[in-house]
Amino acid sequence: MADKPPFYITTAIDYVNGAPHLGHAYEKILTDVMARHKRLDGFDVMFLTGTDEHGQKVAKTAEENGKEPKEFCDEISKKFSNMADYLNLSNDDFIRTTEPRHYEASKAIWAAIKENNPDDIYLGKYAGWYSVRDEGYFTEDELTEGEDSEGNKFKLAPTGAPVEWVEESSYFFRLSAYTDKLLDLYKTHPEFIAPDSRRNEITSFVKGGLQDISISRTNFKWGVPVPGDEDHVMYVWLDALTNYITGVGYPDTGSDSYKKHWPADFHVVGKDIIRFHCVYWPAFLMAANLDLPKRIFAHGFINVNGEKMSKSVGNVVAPKDLLDLYGLDATRYLLMREVSHGQDGNFSHEYAVQRINSDLANGLGNLVQRTLSMIYKNCDGVIPTPNDFNAEDNALLDHAYAKLLPAMRIDCDEMRFNRALENIWKLVIEANGYVDAQAPWALKKEDPERMKTVLYVLAETIRVLGIVVQSVVPESAVKILTQLKIAEDQRDYSFVSKEYALKGGTEIDQPEGVFPRLETSEKAA
Repeated sequence: MADKPPFYITTAIDYVNGAPHLGHAYEKILTDVMARHKRLDGFDVMFLTGTDEHGQKVAKTAEENGKEPKEFCDEISKKFSNMADYLNLSNDDFIRTTEPRHYEASKAIWAAIKENNPDDIYLGKYAGWYSVRDEGYFTEDELTEGEDSEGNKFKLAPTGAPVEWVEESSYFFRLSAYTDKLLDLYKTHPEFIAPDSRRNEITSFVKGGLQDISISRTNFKWGVPVPGDEDHVMYVWLDALTNYITGVGYPDTGSDSYKKHWPADFHVVGKDIIRFHCVYWPAFLMAANLDLPKRIFAHGFINVNGEKMSKSVGNVVAPKDLLDLYGLDATRYLLMREVSHGQDGNFSHEYAVQRINSDLANGLGNLVQRTLSMIYKNCDGVIPTPNDFNAEDNALLDHAYAKLLPAMRIDCDEMRFNRALENIWKLVIEANGYVDAQAPWALKKEDPERMKTVLYVLAETIRVLGIVVQSVVPESAVKILTQLKIAEDQRDYSFVSKEYALKGGTEIDQPEGVFPRLETSEKAA
């Protein structure tokens, strides 16, 4: 495989005020699929995920649980690192913002802003509406009014989180000075924010005028101390966003890792935190004279039975529950297939079973099982040597060799995995139709040589399918390729060609099913 450029992709780091839920899992799988796709395509990938552990909300939650903040963070962060393991993520690093390397990086970016743009950080007094849950500040015109059961009124952030009036000494970042620079960025690099609807949303917000933002707090101590003034701790978003450069070696901008991987190719984040990533983060980097990431991709939420997940509603789904019910790869496939590019997705047990059975058990799984079973039974367990290919054979192989991967690259590179999978399954459907049309079970008596060619064409199509689905269903793809006796060093995209086609005469073992069929009577946890 020809050498290709480095590729750096990150998830948002997860806030440690609660256990992982399905939304966390979706973002991690989404990012993992892209990282695996790029590795299979020859890129030198760096994939970073981790946990965000500072701020008032964490300090309060730890106190409510009778624990010191670090002890509480250690426990919750472990739940997220465990999730990375059981989701079979291929992350190269797991960063925690309580690590010494991150304290160093956070202090360094503060110092870099002060050095490059001395007027951009100044000491003042903050008075305004603050949401502890969002760790964000909001203007009066962004707030709505809520009322409890006793008729008490209160103000709410756009996310529905309560806000409180805060007055304290604070360092400010002169965000207002970056309005034109940010608008120029969005105009000249429209790919910087995806999908388009999010770019339009952010552009409209910035055009409305930016206000300077508070970047330090004094009413709690759980955070990175401000360089030169340790009565203040850094506002959690300046601290948290810096993780993306901490992970590649900042502040050592001369390190091999930093020079190779920064700027990031993708930050993958939820749509609820896009403002911090698309407004604050590039402004911080501009001020520090650091390169900007190439793209921020904002995904939607996962709803459950049509409703947003909420503890109060009681419909929060734990990722482990789905894995126990459907299996890991089936869950990964389901989330990637059902959620459209940047849009909200919906989970329901009934539809999940239908999709998994239709596409995996009855689709790809059935194709693999019946093809390899016929080869094992009718060809003495040996991949047959084909004879002349006819038009139907060539059409199927041409789809596999020439059409599948180019279209897949276009979709995957835009994180349109639902569309990529839809196109891959067109080949699955075509191959299953080819089985029915060619009827190799009948050819066994009528034309055994033709049967061998048909089974070879099917096995070769399965080889290609096994390679291209590895990013989404890695464990199952390995089972498919292993049953075909494909060497581990011949499983990336460069082997999707006639040049590396299956060799007739290769012995296979008795085939085993890859995707079990689910019973509709099973209930979601």
